[in-house]
Formats: sequence, C-alpha cells, structure tokens
Amino acid sequence: MVKHWWKLLAFLLLMYTCTMGFLVEIPRLDDRLQESIRNLFFHVPMWFGMMLLFGTSLVYSIKYLYKPSLQNDLWAVEFANTGILFGILGLVTGAIWANYQWGAPWSGDAKQNGAAIALLIYLAYFVLRGAMNDEEKKARIGAVYNIFAFFMLFPTIWILPRLTESLHPGGQGSEGNPGINGSDLAPSMRIVFWPAVFGWTLLGVWITHLRYRWRILQEKKWNDEKI
Repeated sequence: MVKHWWKLLAFLLLMYTCTMGFLVEIPRLDDRLQESIRNLFFHVPMWFGMMLLFGTSLVYSIKYLYKPSLQNDLWAVEFANTGILFGILGLVTGAIWANYQWGAPWSGDAKQNGAAIALLIYLAYFVLRGAMNDEEKKARIGAVYNIFAFFMLFPTIWILPRLTESLHPGGQGSEGNPGINGSDLAPSMRIVFWPAVFGWTLLGVWITHLRYRWRILQEKKWNDEKI
C-alpha cells in the first residue's frame, strides 16, 4: 500500500479538482468569459500533463539509445501513448471553450493549428513504428524520431503561435481578448489549478503504468507461445 501512495494522491487531487473546480469562487474578468473560465482547471492541466508525459517518453528513448532494452522501449512508447491521449483531451476541452468564446470550436487559430500539427507529428511516430517488422530497428529508429517529435513541440505550440496574431491567450494578438493570463489567475483559482495539474499528471502516469504492465504480459504470452 505504501508504494501506491501516489495513486491515492492522484485520486484525491482529481476529486478535489472536479468538485472545487465547479464550486470555487471565480473572478468576473469579462462578460463573455463568465463560467467558461472554469475550463482552466481541465484544459491547461491537460497540456501540462502532456508535456511532462512526452518529456518522460523522451528520457526513455534516450536511455534506450544509450542502453537498448525492451523495458526502455516500452516505457517510451507508453508514455508517448498517454501523452497523445492528454493532447487530444486538451484539444477537445480547448475546442469546447473556443465554441463559447470565439463562436466556433475550430477557427484555425495559430495555437489550435500548432497543437494539431504537434499531435500529428507524434501520431507519425506510431505509424513509423508500425511500418517496420524488425523489433530492434523499430525501437532504435522510433527512439530517434521520438526525440525529434519532442523538440518539435516547442516551435509548434510555444514559439510560432506567439509570433503571429492569435485569439488564444498568450499569442501576439491576444491582448484584449477574453482569456486567462498569468496575472488574471486569482488566489482562489490557484488553489484549484495547481492541484489539478498534479492530479491530471499523476493520472497520466497511472494510465501509463497500467498499459506498460499489460504490454509486458503480452510480451511474455507471445514468448511462451513461441516456445
């Protein structure tokens, strides 16, 4: 039980987030923003979690190139899998918010397009792996591509959208648009936002652990059948 403390913590943090996220007093920053500001407790933590999961996947890819092993490769794959899941959830929650704030779930905003491109680059990682039959070659080339995919997150999500006109908070043209900036985050929201970030990230790690264990069981079953 002691070694699973972080799973209990993930559950408690998410229960707290999902409860207080709808009950906490929010600042009235804009007539259009209103209650949609609560999306901050779900949308933004998804992106935080995605970056941390992809970053962990990167670490295991580097470890694989340094010391090739099935375990390192599986961890890299499964952390990338969960990262994509969080990225998709981030896009969906962002589209729901955009529908209320911008009048459409997808408006071709620089931030939306950059996030979509970043996820497509990561999806190509799995297409690349699926196109190869040799397991060692698949793991080695996949590890190299995974490193490339991670560093492509920065221009597509963080750099280019800030250099162009954007409705999204944080873009060059975002000033004056209804949105959430760091200076707008009230103390009452911070006490929910940061637990949400840690809670969603821990959930991502939990999902990855379950998928890794399942993959290990599949590998053992496959090896037993070969024997």
